[in-house]
Amino acid sequence: MKVLIIGATSAVAKQFARLRAEQGDQLYLIARNESKLQEFSQDLGACVVGSSCFNFIETEQAQSEIVKAQQSLGQIDLVLFAHGLLPTQAQTETELEAMLQTFSVNLVSVIALLNPLHLLLQAQASPAKIAVITSVAGDRGRPRNFTYGAAKGGLGLYLEGLRSKYICSGIELYNIKLGPTDTPMTVDHEKNGTFITADKAAALINKGLKGRNYTLYVPGFWRWIMLAVKLMPEWLFQRLKFLSAP
Repeated sequence: MKVLIIGATSAVAKQFARLRAEQGDQLYLIARNESKLQEFSQDLGACVVGSSCFNFIETEQAQSEIVKAQQSLGQIDLVLFAHGLLPTQAQTETELEAMLQTFSVNLVSVIALLNPLHLLLQAQASPAKIAVITSVAGDRGRPRNFTYGAAKGGLGLYLEGLRSKYICSGIELYNIKLGPTDTPMTVDHEKNGTFITADKAAALINKGLKGRNYTLYVPGFWRWIMLAVKLMPEWLFQRLKFLSAP
């Protein structure tokens, strides 16, 4: 398969790329940090047919980056979006730039890449899969991370609409609702039993892309946890401090 990975130097994306390399796939990698991208590309070896580095919030470059990826791969069979930004909630409420960046990176930059991508994939003869990592935080607003959750939740809504648009086409679109994962992005977070490793998350995502469950909770137990949380009346939700406390 010909695989495009966006946010390729994130912890989960790197593990996912290694899995796809072991399966014999050809990879095109896009990331923000050039030195990390070059180092990782060299580590993967000949399976990387090309790579590109740009700042995702510079959305005017989005279309040209997608075109370059397709030209290098020849066609695109699978895409994984794995970039994101997780500031503290306090930052997004007191610093305008932090709030704007949260939405720019987690929502706007993804849509800016998705739009030319899905049009390109619609035009190619072969079917394709698009997987976008969002978050269980997007399922309900909690005081500890509702700005981040709003960006991820908005992205999930966009993906749902796009998936419905292509329901009868060859494009399959997955919303990967990732639970807490032990990565550099969560290094300052207190860990508990719900956290999983990046390699476990990548393995579950890779496995999930073989099926037709297009809203994929990773790990799967989050589907049932978040169902209960979403169905809970707000008055009760606000009184359960382990769910709603900052």
